[in-house]
Amino acid sequence: MEYIITIDIGTTKVKASAFDLTNNLLGTRQGSYPTFHPQPDFSEQDPEQIFLTVLYALKGLFNDVLSKKYRPVAIVFSASMHSVLPIDKHGVPLRNAVIWADNRGRDEAMLLKNSNLGAAIYEQTGTPIHPMSPLIKIRWFGTNTSPSWLEKIYKFVSIKEYIIYQLTGQLVVDYSLASSTGLFNIHQLNWEPSALDFARIKSHQLSEPVSIDFDDLKLKKEYIRLFRLPPTIKVIVGASDGCLATLGAGVVTEGDATITIGSSGAVRVAGKQVLVDEKQRFFNYILTEGTYISGGPTNNGGVVFEWFVQQFGASGINTDMEYAINQLLMQAERVPAGARGLLFLPYLLGERAPLWNANARGAYIGVNITHERTHFIRATVEGIIYEVYSIGKLLQQYRSIQNLYINGVYATLPLFAQILSDVFGKTVYINDKHDSASAGAALLASTKLGRYENLEEASRTIKSVKTYSPNDSNHQQYGQLSEIFDRLSYKLAEDFDDLVALQG
Repeated sequence: MEYIITIDIGTTKVKASAFDLTNNLLGTRQGSYPTFHPQPDFSEQDPEQIFLTVLYALKGLFNDVLSKKYRPVAIVFSASMHSVLPIDKHGVPLRNAVIWADNRGRDEAMLLKNSNLGAAIYEQTGTPIHPMSPLIKIRWFGTNTSPSWLEKIYKFVSIKEYIIYQLTGQLVVDYSLASSTGLFNIHQLNWEPSALDFARIKSHQLSEPVSIDFDDLKLKKEYIRLFRLPPTIKVIVGASDGCLATLGAGVVTEGDATITIGSSGAVRVAGKQVLVDEKQRFFNYILTEGTYISGGPTNNGGVVFEWFVQQFGASGINTDMEYAINQLLMQAERVPAGARGLLFLPYLLGERAPLWNANARGAYIGVNITHERTHFIRATVEGIIYEVYSIGKLLQQYRSIQNLYINGVYATLPLFAQILSDVFGKTVYINDKHDSASAGAALLASTKLGRYENLEEASRTIKSVKTYSPNDSNHQQYGQLSEIFDRLSYKLAEDFDDLVALQG
C-alpha cells in the first residue's frame, strides 16, 4: 500500500503522520520541545532540538506504526508561521529561533503601523503590522544587535525552512509561509521591496519562494538510509499550518469558516479575493495562487489553559498534563454558563486580532466572595472563546458565514466545542480528521500525485462526524457577556501600556 508522510512542525511539538492515498490516517508519532522566555516579551526555541525531535518522531513512526507492506511515496511539510532564525553561510543557526509569540519588536511595530508606509506594506503583503511578523523581528535584530554579529548572517529563515534544509540541503520557502512574513507581495508573488527596505535586508538574504506543491527537493542519502526510504520518494515543500488546517477542514470556498484552537487560535475564511480592512485587523495568506485564507489569529488559545492547569490544577511530578486538563474540564462542565459573572481576559501573551496590542495583559474581572475554583476554570475556557468570538464577529461584517468547522486539540474537546456553539449561536461541525493541518498536507500531496484534479475536489472528501448545536438561553447570556468582554479589552488598553512601562 502506498502512503504519504506528513511532518507538522507546531509550536510545542512535531507530529509525524502517515496517510493512505484516500486520506485515512495509518498512524502518528510525536515529540515535544520547550519554548524559552529569557525576558517577558521573548519567546524562543532551539532549532537543533526541534530537528532532533523531527527525526525522533519519524523514526518512531517507521518503527512502531508502519510495516513492510506499506510503501512511502511522498513527504510533505506543515509548520506554524512567523518564526525567524538567522543562519550563517553553512546553514548553522546563529541563535535560537524567535517564534510567533515573541513581542520584543513592539516599538518597531508601533513605528511602522502608524505610518503611510505601514499601510502600504499591509496592502501589498496581507500581514498585519505586529511584533509577530518576521518583518518586525528582522528590523529588531538590525536595531538591537551589533554590526559584527549582523555580518555573520547569511539568511533569515523560518524553522520549517531550517528543517527542510537539514534534510535536503536546499533553502526554499513556500508561498503560503512566505505570505505570513510581512515581506512577501501576495499579488506579485515575490519579495516586496518596500518591506525589505524597512527590514534593512536584501532579497538574497531570504529563501527562494516556491509554490506549495514544489517537489524538486531530494532527501540527503543519510536520511534515505536511516529511514529505509525509496530514493524516488517525493519531497513536497507544503504550506503553513493555518492554510493547511483550513484545507483539512474541507473549507476552500466562501460561505464557511474554520475555528482552530491549539496552542494559539484563529478564525479563517477562504476566498478568491483578499479581505480588505482599513484598520489592518485581518491577515490574507496564500493557500494557492488565486486562493487566499483570510482571518484573524489569537495568541491565547490552549497555551492559556495549560498555564492555568500548571499554576492552579493538579500538582505533582507524575501528573499527566492531558489527564489534568480533562479533570479540570469535567469540573467546569458543572458550572453554569457565564461562570456567575466572572470574566477572564486571556491576554497572557499580548494579543493579535482583533486588538493587535502586544501590551495587552490577562485579568480576571468580576470576582466576588461566592466564586470558587471551578468558576475560575469555567471563566478561563469562556475567556479564550470570547476572544475567538471577537474575531468571528468582525469577520462576519465582511463575509457571510453559514457553517463553522472546528479543529485543533482544544476546539474539539466537548466543553470547548459546546461553548463555541453557544457563543457563536451556530451549529459547529467536527470532521473525521481532528489534526486538520496534517490532513490538509496529505490532501495537498495526494493532489500533487494526481489522485485529485485540484484542492477543491480534494477538500470535498472531508466528512463531518460530530455536531454541536447552540443552547439559545446560553447564547443570549454569552452575547451580553461577550460585549462586556470586548469593552473591557479596549478600555484597559491605556492601563496595559502603563503596566508594561512599569515593568520596564
